[in-house]
Amino acid sequence: MQKFLSAHDVADIESLVNKALFYKSNPLSDSSLGAGKRIGCIFMNPSMRTRLSTQIAAKNLGIEPILLNAGSEGWALEFEDDAIMNGTTVEHIKDAARVFGQYFDILAVRAFPAFKNREDDYSEHIMKQIVKYSGLPVVSLESATLHPLQSLADIITMTEKKPAGRPKVVLTWAPHIKSIPHCVANSFAQWVNKWDKADFVITHPEGYDLDSSFTSGAQITHNQKEALEGADFVYVKNWSSYNDYGAVLNTDTSWMLTNAHLENTNDAKVMHCLPVRRNIELSGEVLDGPNSIVTHQAGNRVWAAQAVLSEILKA
Repeated sequence: MQKFLSAHDVADIESLVNKALFYKSNPLSDSSLGAGKRIGCIFMNPSMRTRLSTQIAAKNLGIEPILLNAGSEGWALEFEDDAIMNGTTVEHIKDAARVFGQYFDILAVRAFPAFKNREDDYSEHIMKQIVKYSGLPVVSLESATLHPLQSLADIITMTEKKPAGRPKVVLTWAPHIKSIPHCVANSFAQWVNKWDKADFVITHPEGYDLDSSFTSGAQITHNQKEALEGADFVYVKNWSSYNDYGAVLNTDTSWMLTNAHLENTNDAKVMHCLPVRRNIELSGEVLDGPNSIVTHQAGNRVWAAQAVLSEILKA
């Protein structure tokens, strides 16, 4: 594996999941694999689970993680190729990424969408610039459009928890108080479709259709009750409008998942990437109840990262 930016960088999802589950049972089995190697973890945005799980995974493999909170500790970065830097930016990504290439063996980068222009965000310009100029394998810790380490952890979790046969997986929109990126929803859809071991349904109010390049292969409905019927897994996530980019078009509280919503499911396991706004996106009764597997899901972030880093080291 030369980079890890999306599901398209994984030749065999099931093999990668099995590797992650092996590491879950044998965390230090490859503790010398990354001896003498350094991973630069560059955070342009806040992080908790992604930051901690990546560090733990790296250390389990003997890699030294070095963190930079570029959004608050580094120089203000410029990403436009021909920019005349007479404004607030101080360092061009060309120069910064080339220096990263001198210091590290692997780069892991977190860079949220700017939410100003859809075309700019969906071009993944920042990640592409870092890949191009660092010359290193790059792992996405969440980008403008995708969150692949989260999605790999989601697939690992469903592999562990799924019933016999082909499960029904539902991604349901949830209300939120502010405009939220599409990254987790896009990524989950992309990975579940490529995994191809579930009947996949996406449900959301009108106006919240995601980019079809990520959702193609899923059944899409605006009827949440119908979507949830017989579900084995329910993934709860808010996202803003794609067509009316970044807009909040609906705050209907009836879309918040409660125990009543779960009555016609197949005793569905409930997932969320965290952090979650309790009793806005997802009810406390569900989060603290027996159907919630969000903590288990978060725990699998370590093994997802460890499997990916191992594949990169062995490439």
